[in-house]
Formats: sequence, C-alpha cells, structure tokens
Amino acid sequence: MRKLKIAVQKSGRLHDDSMKILKEIGISIDNGKDQLKASARNFPLEVFYLRNGDIPQYLKDGVVDAAIIGENVLIEKGNDLNIVERLGFSKCKVSIAVPKSSKAKNLKDLAGKRIATSYPNTVNQFLQREGIEANLHIINGSVEIAPNIGLADGICDIVSSGSTLFKNGLKEIQVLLNSEAVLATSPLLSSENQELVGKLQFRLRSVLKGRQNKYVLLNAPNDKLDAIIKILPGMNSPTILPLAKEGWSSLHSVINKNDFWNVIDELKLNGAEGILVCPIENMVL
Repeated sequence: MRKLKIAVQKSGRLHDDSMKILKEIGISIDNGKDQLKASARNFPLEVFYLRNGDIPQYLKDGVVDAAIIGENVLIEKGNDLNIVERLGFSKCKVSIAVPKSSKAKNLKDLAGKRIATSYPNTVNQFLQREGIEANLHIINGSVEIAPNIGLADGICDIVSSGSTLFKNGLKEIQVLLNSEAVLATSPLLSSENQELVGKLQFRLRSVLKGRQNKYVLLNAPNDKLDAIIKILPGMNSPTILPLAKEGWSSLHSVINKNDFWNVIDELKLNGAEGILVCPIENMVL
C-alpha cells in the first residue's frame, strides 16, 4: 500500500506541537531516538523529521507529499506552495526590532540602514511594498546579537513571547507578518495521496474544532428555558432532557471558548444552576 509522506520539524516547539496533534487525530508513530523517518502503525503514513528550512524544497521536489510547517518558512522559501489547512498552533510574528537606545520608531527610520535577518526574501518583499531601501545582512542563527556587535542597525526575526528581544536589549518596531503552523502539500501530490490528505484534514478539523469549544451541561427551571436557549444555540440547538425534579430540565450544549465566561455570566443571570463544563476532544461536523 502506498504511504503518505509527511514532513515535520526535526526538533523544537513546532516538532512537539506537530507530534501532539498527530497523536490527537489517532495516528500512532513508531519513532525512536534520533530517527529521521518513522512509520505509523494505524494509518498509511511515513513521517520525515527534517530541518524546518529544508522542508519547502522537499515539498517542491515531491520527496514528501505534505508537511506541517511554519507559515513564515513557506513565505520565505516556498511562497508558491499550497496551504490546505491552518492549524492554529506554534504562533509567532516576523518582526523588525532595533536596540532600545535607537531613535528608530518605525521601518521608515531604517531606510538606508543595515538590517540583519534570516528572512531576506520576506524583508525584501516588504521593503519593496513600502518603497523603502535598506541594506540586508543575511545571518543564519543568533540574529539578535547583530546590533550589539555593530553588525546592523536593526534585525528581522521571528518573535514568539518577546523574551529573546528583551534579553538582548531590543524593541519591536514593525510586524511584517503573523504566522502559525499550517499543513502544506506538494505540487506533485498524486490523486491517491490527495485522498489520504483529505482524511488527515477531516481528522485535523475535528480536533481543532474541539479545541475551540467547550461542552456545557446545566439545570434550569422550565420557565427560564426560552431565555437560556437564546444564549446557548449550540451547533443546531441545545439538547433538553427532563429532570426528576418537576418543572426542571437539563440542557446540554457547546460554547466557543472565546465567549466562555461572558456566556456563563449570562446563564447564571437567567436562572441556570449546576453548570458543568467539559473539554471536547473532537467535534465531527
């Protein structure tokens, strides 16, 4: 049987998040320490553990069929590759930063200055759109040190929490793009493996939808049901079951996690009691 070849980052936060979501969608990987390739026990899948920056070329050449990769890397090295699913984790920014002592307040203040970066294509494209000329100094790794040793006036690099900038005495002045993990596919993907990618997407969407919502159970007097139903529409409508206590019912529904506390407050104001909230592993729509 033909197997879908999928690339993930060899190590780091994106690797950990990628392996976690593969496990959550029910795929068991037989991988040992320092393996560069491993097979799944229960899905026609092979995982290739690769350097993040090498993955776009492997996709272009058809060496792998798909990849879980940072969107920022695709924009830099594989802007023509197809993103089929946004995964919502490993979020970061690609930003311009300067020393805290710098008078530069925005990108225009770096016109004609030196910018150290590992993302020359991304920076060049952004500078061209903004009509700004600057001198790029390409560095692979430890970009943050460049201003401190007189190599550059500013840097462009990925920013997650901002702690690395803070430790190196830098401040962010311009966000070029926001990035997250995505599922991308090869332009040489076969029709057979396209079907397997579709199955992966179905599972991923179910897990991601579950992460975005919470399951809520509550008790309410029957004369309050109409008001509570307006607050809790659920996926179509709430499930309502009669309680042994006369005149009372139990409601089961789903709340978007971003609206969670506001909805809970409204439920209490409208007579809901005994509210239980549970995480959702999967939502199959």
